[in-house]
Amino acid sequence: MNLPLFVPADRPERVAKAAAAGADAIIVDLEDAVAPSARESARAGLTDALQGVTCAIVLRINAVRTKWHEADLDIAANLPLSAIMLAKAESAAACANVASATLTPVIALVETARGIEQLNEIADASFRLAFGSIDYAADLGMGHTRQSLLSARSALVLAARLAGQPAPLDGVTTAIHNDALIEDDCRHAVELGMGGKLIIHPAQLTAARRGFAPSPDELSWARRVLDAAKGGAAVQIDDAMVDAPVIVRAKALVARAEGLA
Repeated sequence: MNLPLFVPADRPERVAKAAAAGADAIIVDLEDAVAPSARESARAGLTDALQGVTCAIVLRINAVRTKWHEADLDIAANLPLSAIMLAKAESAAACANVASATLTPVIALVETARGIEQLNEIADASFRLAFGSIDYAADLGMGHTRQSLLSARSALVLAARLAGQPAPLDGVTTAIHNDALIEDDCRHAVELGMGGKLIIHPAQLTAARRGFAPSPDELSWARRVLDAAKGGAAVQIDDAMVDAPVIVRAKALVARAEGLA
């Protein structure tokens, strides 16, 4: 579930198309992608919209203390979901309540200053963290740039590791057809320790997969390291000592390549 694709909940005809596009999962969005006036009708149509869909389905629900939250929980409890994404997650209690009410794992979408402040507790109460970078930048009144978001992204990676979670999902790239930017954003996410990215359009998927894939040189190095380390003794590869942390990195590169394949 490393490259999940958003689909508006009020456009049910897009669910099957999104599943066919090759995303790792579909995030059916009851929050920002749906106008407030359309959320009730969108919610009512979800049962039919998800009939026969075989890929993993995540439902993004509205934040706690919004007037839509409780109704979102009610419908989520009766849908075939792999996870629920809680918008603007700001407390462990909120994540735990969603999980308890729906009996479904929670992806905590952290997108506010309060969410970052409560990050370790949120990570302990959720299945996975995701970064709502655009909302976070707006909440703090800062630019949506790599430099301004560096500390928040690093905090998510650290919190996920401490909680024993999969690496977090990075926020969206708003450019839909700029393949170079999408790929580069994904490589930046990998560099920081992110494990995936939220995708807003099927056209982004190919570039995103390239960005998360190890380069041919990285993969060749990793396989040589693993081959050389089979004997169990310390060895040299490319004039560098291969020890346990190097082997861990090599295994991770091969696993990432196999997962994307």
